[in-house]
Amino acid sequence: MKVLDVIQKRQSVRKYKEDPIPEKALMRVLEAARLAPSGKNFQPWKFIIVKDKALKEKLAQASAGQFFMAEAPIIIVGCGFPDNCYAHMGRYMKSWSVDVTIALEHLMLQAQEEGLGTCWIGSFEEEEVKAILNIPEDVKVLALTPLGYPDEIPRFRGRKSLDEIISYDRY
Repeated sequence: MKVLDVIQKRQSVRKYKEDPIPEKALMRVLEAARLAPSGKNFQPWKFIIVKDKALKEKLAQASAGQFFMAEAPIIIVGCGFPDNCYAHMGRYMKSWSVDVTIALEHLMLQAQEEGLGTCWIGSFEEEEVKAILNIPEDVKVLALTPLGYPDEIPRFRGRKSLDEIISYDRY
């Protein structure tokens, strides 16, 4: 499939089948994240693959009660290292959050290519997630995503037109 086709088909999935994900498909999804670019190639990320049902339920509770997450066979937790990343991005921020976001988007696009669904979860209690998964204090949790075969195809949610989001030569 062409990249733009994958991007156009990707939607946030909130209903999953219980079917297991083949290990080779999971490895391709994770490989896509591994290959993502990062500021000065620091690669300041770690991905936690959660398969345990009780842990998935706890993560869903810590994510504003988004219990659909626990239906998926896997939840992936994207973590970053603020103390080990490019420190001067735009001269106003460290790169870790952008770097992890890019890696997670690579992961989500490869998941779509594999016929798997994902859903960006940014609403969560970080300290609870860290406690559930024994994540060290110096590591930040950026986002979570369930990963599994969609049990329904979500409706397409429109996007702004190019005219609304671009300009040439000046703002």
